[in-house]
Amino acid sequence: MNLSSDVADASNPILRDSGKSRRSLCALNPQSASAFTRIDFDKPGRQIGFFHIPQSPDEDAWGTVRVPLAVLANGTGPTVALEAGNHGDEYEGQIVLGELIRNLDLSRLHGRLIVVPAINSPAVDAGRRTSPLDGLNMNRVFPGDHAGSITQQIAAFVSDEVLGRSDALLTLHSGGSSMDIARCAMVQSSSDARLTQRSLEAGQAFGAPLVMVSDALGDTRTSIAAAVAAGLTCVGAEMAGTGSVSQIALDTCRKGVVNVLRHWGVLDGPLSPTEVVAAPIYRVPGMDGFVLAPSHGVFECFHAVGDGVETGQPVGLIHSPTDPGQVPVEVRCAHAGIVFARRHPGRIQAGNLCCVVATRSD
Repeated sequence: MNLSSDVADASNPILRDSGKSRRSLCALNPQSASAFTRIDFDKPGRQIGFFHIPQSPDEDAWGTVRVPLAVLANGTGPTVALEAGNHGDEYEGQIVLGELIRNLDLSRLHGRLIVVPAINSPAVDAGRRTSPLDGLNMNRVFPGDHAGSITQQIAAFVSDEVLGRSDALLTLHSGGSSMDIARCAMVQSSSDARLTQRSLEAGQAFGAPLVMVSDALGDTRTSIAAAVAAGLTCVGAEMAGTGSVSQIALDTCRKGVVNVLRHWGVLDGPLSPTEVVAAPIYRVPGMDGFVLAPSHGVFECFHAVGDGVETGQPVGLIHSPTDPGQVPVEVRCAHAGIVFARRHPGRIQAGNLCCVVATRSD
Protein backbone atom coordinates (compact mmCIF):
# COMPACT_ATOMS: atom_id res chain seq x y z
CA MET A 1 0.00 0.00 0.00
CA ASN A 2 1.47 3.36 -1.06
CA LEU A 3 0.50 5.86 1.61
CA SER A 4 1.23 8.80 -0.70
CA SER A 5 -1.58 10.24 -2.77
CA ASP A 6 -1.72 8.79 -6.29
CA VAL A 7 -3.16 11.98 -7.76
CA ALA A 8 -0.78 14.84 -8.61
CA ASP A 9 -2.34 18.10 -7.40
CA ALA A 10 -0.64 21.23 -8.72
CA SER A 11 -1.80 23.19 -5.66
CA ASN A 12 -0.18 20.79 -3.22
CA PRO A 13 2.95 22.46 -1.77
CA ILE A 14 4.87 19.21 -1.45
CA LEU A 15 4.42 17.07 -4.53
CA ARG A 16 7.38 16.57 -6.81
CA ASP A 17 6.78 16.65 -10.54
CA SER A 18 8.42 13.35 -11.39
CA GLY A 19 5.88 10.94 -9.96
CA LYS A 20 5.66 9.30 -6.58
CA SER A 21 6.78 5.70 -6.92
CA ARG A 22 9.75 4.45 -4.95
CA ARG A 23 13.08 4.66 -6.78
CA SER A 24 16.75 4.09 -6.10
CA LEU A 25 18.85 7.18 -5.46
CA CYS A 26 22.08 5.30 -4.73
CA ALA A 27 23.45 3.65 -7.84
CA LEU A 28 26.62 2.38 -6.17
CA ASN A 29 26.79 -1.37 -5.62
CA PRO A 30 23.07 -2.01 -5.01
CA GLN A 31 23.74 -5.76 -5.23
CA SER A 32 26.00 -5.40 -2.18
CA ALA A 33 23.34 -3.94 0.12
CA SER A 34 23.31 -5.84 3.41
CA ALA A 35 21.37 -3.43 5.65
CA PHE A 36 18.12 -4.73 7.10
CA THR A 37 15.18 -3.60 9.23
CA ARG A 38 12.07 -5.10 10.77
CA ILE A 39 10.17 -1.89 10.12
CA ASP A 40 7.37 -2.28 7.54
CA PHE A 41 7.32 1.03 5.64
CA ASP A 42 3.78 0.41 4.34
CA LYS A 43 2.14 -0.52 7.63
CA PRO A 44 -0.22 2.03 9.25
CA GLY A 45 0.35 3.09 12.85
CA ARG A 46 3.43 3.88 14.93
CA GLN A 47 6.54 1.74 14.49
CA ILE A 48 9.73 2.51 16.40
CA GLY A 49 12.81 0.45 15.73
CA PHE A 50 16.11 0.41 13.89
CA PHE A 51 17.84 -0.44 10.67
CA HIS A 52 21.05 -2.42 10.96
CA ILE A 53 24.35 -2.34 9.09
CA PRO A 54 26.30 -5.60 9.61
CA GLN A 55 29.89 -5.18 10.75
CA SER A 56 32.62 -7.47 12.05
CA PRO A 57 35.22 -5.56 14.08
CA ASP A 58 37.71 -7.13 16.51
CA GLU A 59 35.31 -7.02 19.46
CA ASP A 60 32.11 -8.19 17.70
CA ALA A 61 32.35 -10.89 15.03
CA TRP A 62 28.72 -10.88 13.93
CA GLY A 63 27.39 -7.56 15.15
CA THR A 64 25.67 -4.58 13.58
CA VAL A 65 25.61 -0.81 13.78
CA ARG A 66 22.01 0.07 14.48
CA VAL A 67 20.41 3.35 13.46
CA PRO A 68 17.06 4.44 14.97
CA LEU A 69 14.16 4.49 12.53
CA ALA A 70 10.46 5.22 13.00
CA VAL A 71 7.50 5.18 10.65
CA LEU A 72 4.31 7.02 11.64
CA ALA A 73 1.44 6.49 9.21
CA ASN A 74 -2.26 7.21 9.07
CA GLY A 75 -4.60 7.46 6.09
CA THR A 76 -3.73 8.89 2.70
CA GLY A 77 -1.35 11.75 2.07
CA PRO A 78 2.24 12.72 1.37
CA THR A 79 5.32 10.93 2.67
CA VAL A 80 7.80 13.15 4.50
CA ALA A 81 11.31 12.11 5.54
CA LEU A 82 12.71 13.77 8.65
CA GLU A 83 16.32 13.40 9.79
CA ALA A 84 18.62 14.74 12.49
CA GLY A 85 21.94 13.74 13.99
CA ASN A 86 23.59 13.95 10.59
CA HIS A 87 26.39 15.43 12.68
CA GLY A 88 26.54 13.91 16.14
CA ASP A 89 27.23 17.18 17.99
CA GLU A 90 24.08 18.94 16.71
CA TYR A 91 21.46 18.28 19.35
CA GLU A 92 18.23 20.26 18.97
CA GLY A 93 16.95 18.26 16.00
CA GLN A 94 17.73 14.96 17.71
CA ILE A 95 15.63 16.01 20.71
CA VAL A 96 12.72 17.33 18.65
CA LEU A 97 12.43 14.26 16.42
CA GLY A 98 12.55 11.96 19.44
CA GLU A 99 9.65 13.90 20.91
CA LEU A 100 7.74 13.69 17.63
CA ILE A 101 8.21 9.92 17.40
CA ARG A 102 6.95 9.33 20.95
CA ASN A 103 4.22 11.92 21.27
CA LEU A 104 2.55 12.63 17.92
CA ASP A 105 -1.20 11.99 17.94
CA LEU A 106 -1.58 9.82 14.84
CA SER A 107 -5.21 10.88 14.39
CA ARG A 108 -3.83 14.27 13.29
CA LEU A 109 -1.64 12.66 10.62
CA HIS A 110 -2.62 12.38 6.96
CA GLY A 111 0.09 10.39 5.26
CA ARG A 112 3.39 9.02 6.44
CA LEU A 113 6.44 10.27 8.31
CA ILE A 114 9.71 8.34 7.99
CA VAL A 115 11.90 9.60 10.82
CA VAL A 116 15.63 9.02 11.33
CA PRO A 117 16.40 11.01 14.50
CA ALA A 118 20.08 10.03 14.82
CA ILE A 119 21.10 9.14 11.29
CA ASN A 120 24.82 9.08 12.10
CA SER A 121 24.28 7.07 15.27
CA PRO A 122 28.00 6.31 15.92
CA ALA A 123 28.74 10.06 15.81
CA VAL A 124 25.67 10.84 17.93
CA ASP A 125 26.78 8.38 20.63
CA ALA A 126 30.25 9.95 20.58
CA GLY A 127 29.02 13.56 20.43
CA ARG A 128 31.26 14.11 17.41
CA ARG A 129 30.74 15.74 14.03
CA THR A 130 32.17 12.72 12.21
CA SER A 131 31.82 9.00 12.77
CA PRO A 132 34.37 7.43 15.12
CA LEU A 133 34.11 4.22 13.06
CA ASP A 134 35.45 5.51 9.76
CA GLY A 135 36.11 9.22 10.31
CA LEU A 136 33.61 10.24 7.63
CA ASN A 137 31.22 13.19 7.65
CA MET A 138 27.75 11.79 6.95
CA ASN A 139 26.77 14.96 5.11
CA ARG A 140 29.59 14.54 2.60
CA VAL A 141 28.92 10.98 1.42
CA PHE A 142 25.38 11.06 -0.07
CA PRO A 143 23.88 9.25 -1.88
CA GLY A 144 26.16 6.67 -0.28
CA ASP A 145 27.61 3.33 -1.27
CA HIS A 146 26.05 -0.02 -0.32
CA ALA A 147 29.52 -1.65 -0.38
CA GLY A 148 31.35 1.22 1.31
CA SER A 149 32.25 2.00 4.90
CA ILE A 150 29.64 2.18 7.69
CA THR A 151 28.83 5.86 7.07
CA GLN A 152 28.52 5.30 3.32
CA GLN A 153 26.24 2.29 3.86
CA ILE A 154 23.98 4.27 6.21
CA ALA A 155 23.68 7.02 3.61
CA ALA A 156 22.89 4.47 0.89
CA PHE A 157 20.11 2.90 2.98
CA VAL A 158 18.61 6.32 3.73
CA SER A 159 18.87 7.35 0.07
CA ASP A 160 17.11 4.26 -1.24
CA GLU A 161 14.75 3.21 1.54
CA VAL A 162 13.83 6.60 3.06
CA LEU A 163 14.32 9.35 0.45
CA GLY A 164 13.34 6.95 -2.32
CA ARG A 165 9.88 6.61 -0.74
CA SER A 166 9.42 10.29 0.12
CA ASP A 167 7.88 13.40 -1.39
CA ALA A 168 9.77 15.83 0.85
CA LEU A 169 12.67 16.06 3.28
CA LEU A 170 13.06 18.05 6.48
CA THR A 171 16.65 17.90 7.77
CA LEU A 172 17.64 19.45 11.10
CA HIS A 173 21.11 20.79 11.92
CA SER A 174 22.91 23.25 14.18
CA GLY A 175 26.37 24.80 14.25
CA GLY A 176 27.72 21.86 16.24
CA SER A 177 30.79 22.20 18.42
CA SER A 178 32.74 24.47 16.08
CA MET A 179 30.19 27.15 15.18
CA ASP A 180 27.51 29.48 16.47
CA ILE A 181 24.99 30.01 13.68
CA ALA A 182 21.87 32.08 13.16
CA ARG A 183 18.59 30.26 13.69
CA CYS A 184 17.21 29.81 10.19
CA ALA A 185 15.48 27.62 7.67
CA MET A 186 17.88 26.44 4.94
CA VAL A 187 16.86 26.00 1.32
CA GLN A 188 19.02 24.31 -1.31
CA SER A 189 18.75 26.13 -4.63
CA SER A 190 17.87 24.06 -7.69
CA SER A 191 17.87 24.47 -11.46
CA ASP A 192 14.14 23.73 -11.22
CA ALA A 193 12.57 27.09 -10.32
CA ARG A 194 9.28 25.47 -9.24
CA LEU A 195 11.09 23.13 -6.85
CA THR A 196 13.09 26.02 -5.38
CA GLN A 197 9.88 28.01 -4.90
CA ARG A 198 8.14 25.11 -3.13
CA SER A 199 11.14 24.75 -0.84
CA LEU A 200 11.24 28.52 -0.16
CA GLU A 201 7.58 28.45 0.82
CA ALA A 202 8.29 25.61 3.24
CA GLY A 203 11.24 27.56 4.60
CA GLN A 204 9.01 30.56 5.25
CA ALA A 205 6.46 28.30 6.95
CA PHE A 206 9.13 26.98 9.33
CA GLY A 207 9.02 30.36 11.09
CA ALA A 208 12.68 30.91 11.97
CA PRO A 209 14.03 34.48 12.08
CA LEU A 210 15.44 34.15 8.55
CA VAL A 211 15.58 31.89 5.51
CA MET A 212 18.99 31.09 4.04
CA VAL A 213 19.31 29.99 0.40
CA SER A 214 22.50 28.16 -0.51
CA ASP A 215 23.88 25.83 -3.13
CA ALA A 216 26.47 24.56 -0.61
CA LEU A 217 29.21 25.81 -2.94
CA GLY A 218 28.04 23.25 -5.47
CA ASP A 219 28.63 20.27 -3.14
CA THR A 220 26.31 17.44 -4.19
CA ARG A 221 27.21 15.08 -1.33
CA THR A 222 24.77 16.40 1.30
CA SER A 223 21.46 14.73 2.13
CA ILE A 224 19.49 17.79 1.03
CA ALA A 225 21.41 18.04 -2.27
CA ALA A 226 20.71 14.37 -2.99
CA ALA A 227 17.03 14.87 -2.19
CA VAL A 228 16.76 18.02 -4.32
CA ALA A 229 18.44 16.21 -7.23
CA ALA A 230 15.77 13.53 -6.89
CA GLY A 231 13.01 16.15 -7.07
CA LEU A 232 11.94 16.20 -3.42
CA THR A 233 10.71 19.42 -1.84
CA CYS A 234 13.32 20.12 0.84
CA VAL A 235 13.95 22.41 3.76
CA GLY A 236 16.63 22.27 6.42
CA ALA A 237 17.20 24.11 9.66
CA GLU A 238 20.25 25.48 11.45
CA MET A 239 19.73 25.93 15.18
CA ALA A 240 22.43 27.83 17.12
CA GLY A 241 25.29 25.48 18.03
CA THR A 242 28.43 25.73 20.21
CA GLY A 243 28.06 22.06 21.13
CA SER A 244 25.26 22.76 23.61
CA VAL A 245 21.45 22.79 23.67
CA SER A 246 19.89 26.22 23.27
CA GLN A 247 16.40 26.61 24.75
CA ILE A 248 15.44 29.34 22.28
CA ALA A 249 16.71 27.25 19.36
CA LEU A 250 14.89 24.19 20.70
CA ASP A 251 11.63 26.17 20.86
CA THR A 252 12.15 27.46 17.30
CA CYS A 253 12.86 23.92 16.11
CA ARG A 254 9.81 22.40 17.81
CA LYS A 255 7.46 24.98 16.29
CA GLY A 256 9.21 24.84 12.93
CA VAL A 257 8.86 21.08 12.49
CA VAL A 258 5.12 21.21 13.25
CA ASN A 259 4.64 24.23 10.99
CA VAL A 260 6.34 22.61 8.00
CA LEU A 261 4.33 19.39 8.41
CA ARG A 262 1.14 21.45 8.56
CA HIS A 263 2.21 23.50 5.55
CA TRP A 264 2.78 20.29 3.60
CA GLY A 265 -0.68 19.01 4.54
CA VAL A 266 0.51 15.92 6.37
CA LEU A 267 -0.52 17.21 9.82
CA ASP A 268 -3.76 18.82 11.00
CA GLY A 269 -3.94 22.27 12.52
CA PRO A 270 -2.99 25.88 11.85
CA LEU A 271 0.59 27.10 11.82
CA SER A 272 1.95 27.95 15.28
CA PRO A 273 2.74 31.59 16.11
CA THR A 274 6.32 32.40 15.15
CA GLU A 275 8.71 35.27 15.65
CA VAL A 276 8.21 36.69 12.17
CA VAL A 277 5.39 37.03 9.64
CA ALA A 278 7.65 36.69 6.60
CA ALA A 279 11.27 35.86 7.33
CA PRO A 280 13.85 37.78 5.30
CA ILE A 281 15.72 35.70 2.72
CA TYR A 282 19.52 35.72 2.67
CA ARG A 283 22.15 34.09 0.46
CA VAL A 284 25.81 33.33 1.04
CA PRO A 285 27.62 35.07 -1.86
CA GLY A 286 29.84 32.15 -2.87
CA MET A 287 33.39 31.98 -1.58
CA ASP A 288 33.33 35.71 -0.80
CA GLY A 289 30.98 34.92 2.07
CA PHE A 290 33.41 32.53 3.77
CA VAL A 291 36.08 34.21 5.89
CA LEU A 292 38.90 31.70 6.39
CA ALA A 293 41.80 31.87 8.81
CA PRO A 294 45.14 32.77 7.16
CA SER A 295 47.17 31.46 10.13
CA HIS A 296 46.87 29.50 13.38
CA GLY A 297 46.46 30.87 16.88
CA VAL A 298 43.58 32.15 19.01
CA PHE A 299 40.73 33.85 17.16
CA GLU A 300 39.14 36.96 18.66
CA CYS A 301 35.86 37.57 16.81
CA PHE A 302 34.63 41.16 16.83
CA HIS A 303 31.00 40.38 16.01
CA ALA A 304 28.01 38.43 17.26
CA VAL A 305 25.80 36.37 14.98
CA GLY A 306 23.41 38.75 13.23
CA ASP A 307 25.71 41.79 13.31
CA GLY A 308 26.06 43.80 10.11
CA VAL A 309 29.48 44.14 8.44
CA GLU A 310 30.81 46.14 5.51
CA THR A 311 33.10 45.07 2.68
CA GLY A 312 36.69 44.98 3.90
CA GLN A 313 35.74 45.48 7.54
CA PRO A 314 37.87 43.66 10.14
CA VAL A 315 35.97 40.75 11.67
CA GLY A 316 38.61 39.66 14.16
CA LEU A 317 42.21 39.07 15.11
CA ILE A 318 44.29 35.89 15.31
CA HIS A 319 46.64 36.06 18.29
CA SER A 320 49.82 34.01 18.80
CA PRO A 321 50.11 33.53 22.60
CA THR A 322 53.31 31.47 22.34
CA ASP A 323 55.02 34.21 20.29
CA PRO A 324 54.09 37.42 22.13
CA GLY A 325 56.30 39.55 19.89
CA GLN A 326 54.17 38.67 16.88
CA VAL A 327 51.55 41.26 15.91
CA PRO A 328 48.04 39.71 15.75
CA VAL A 329 46.84 38.91 12.23
CA GLU A 330 43.82 40.96 11.18
CA VAL A 331 41.02 39.09 9.41
CA ARG A 332 38.68 41.02 7.11
CA CYS A 333 35.49 40.12 5.26
CA ALA A 334 35.29 40.37 1.49
CA HIS A 335 31.57 41.13 1.32
CA ALA A 336 29.01 43.29 3.12
CA GLY A 337 26.08 41.64 4.89
CA ILE A 338 25.36 40.02 8.25
CA VAL A 339 27.41 37.55 10.26
CA PHE A 340 25.46 34.36 9.62
CA ALA A 341 27.85 32.07 11.51
CA ARG A 342 31.03 32.46 13.55
CA ARG A 343 33.64 30.12 14.93
CA HIS A 344 33.01 28.92 18.45
CA PRO A 345 36.34 27.53 19.81
CA GLY A 346 39.07 30.08 20.40
CA ARG A 347 41.83 27.92 18.92
CA ILE A 348 41.99 28.12 15.13
CA GLN A 349 44.14 26.64 12.38
CA ALA A 350 44.96 28.09 8.97
CA GLY A 351 42.04 27.31 6.65
CA ASN A 352 39.47 27.03 9.45
CA LEU A 353 36.28 29.04 9.16
CA CYS A 354 36.30 32.35 11.04
CA CYS A 355 32.80 33.44 10.02
CA VAL A 356 30.23 33.37 7.24
CA VAL A 357 28.76 36.58 5.84
CA ALA A 358 25.33 36.44 4.15
CA THR A 359 23.55 39.09 2.08
CA ARG A 360 19.86 39.98 1.85
CA SER A 361 18.25 38.70 -1.36
CA ASP A 362 14.46 39.12 -0.99
